[in-house]
Amino acid sequence: MPCNVKKALDAIDMVINVKKSICLRVGPRHKVTCAEITTSDGNNLPWVNEIRYLGIFIVSHVSFGCSTDHAKHSLYRAIFAKVGRFATEAVIGLLELIL
Repeated sequence: MPCNVKKALDAIDMVINVKKSICLRVGPRHKVTCAEITTSDGNNLPWVNEIRYLGIFIVSHVSFGCSTDHAKHSLYRAIFAKVGRFATEAVIGLLELIL
């Protein structure tokens, strides 16, 4: 970790929780392999392609972006759970064609 970051964290008496901290790269060079970021106690922070923060999935891309795949999956699961209890197979087939 760069010296100035370590000094800034030490100045406010803050430490990095390695179990909850990860790195994500956004920008034109997002696919380039990055060097490991090592904390002052010798632990490495992993590089990932997707981060979940407050229920939103932020993805590594050329520009800042969020993934809606997980939200769509949850919505469809909820819809088909409710509709599947009451609807006939014809209605379920029609919904599958629409969605």
